[in-house]
Amino acid sequence: MDIALLVIGLLLMLLGIIGSFLPVLPGPPIGWLGLLLLHLTKAVPDDWTFLGITAVVAVLIFAMDYVIPAIGTKKFGGSKYGMIGTTIGLIVGLLAPIPGGIIIGPFVGAFIGEMMNNADKSAAAKAAFGSFLGFLTGTFLKFITSVIFAGLFIGKLWDYREALFPFFY
Repeated sequence: MDIALLVIGLLLMLLGIIGSFLPVLPGPPIGWLGLLLLHLTKAVPDDWTFLGITAVVAVLIFAMDYVIPAIGTKKFGGSKYGMIGTTIGLIVGLLAPIPGGIIIGPFVGAFIGEMMNNADKSAAAKAAFGSFLGFLTGTFLKFITSVIFAGLFIGKLWDYREALFPFFY
């Protein structure tokens, strides 16, 4: 049973890292589930303080992912249309077979969204840049958090390797 929990936990860690780039997957909360599964094994002792702190971090980063792009857009004079355009642009950028689509898509989407909101080109470009900057900041925070969670997972796995894999020792 422990091996199944480890494998699923490791898959959740990888999915958490991938989810830090995809808007449909909440990366850090998925990674946190991997940490939880690791602690549910018989070999790793329960550390509810550790799990509680990492859960709070995962929820905060998840919530901030929605707030940061809005702050960036607002700071640069954007509207809700820019935010919607950023999200649509990200999805199109992920699906488009062009290099850098994940970076170009949100910017172009925010620009088109602002143009649909009757902004002039200069204001639309400024708001698009703010939305894009907010998107990059949120994505960076999610990625760093997910990688740290993966590092914690591997560290705990290493610390308890003898108990988890007794057939190797």
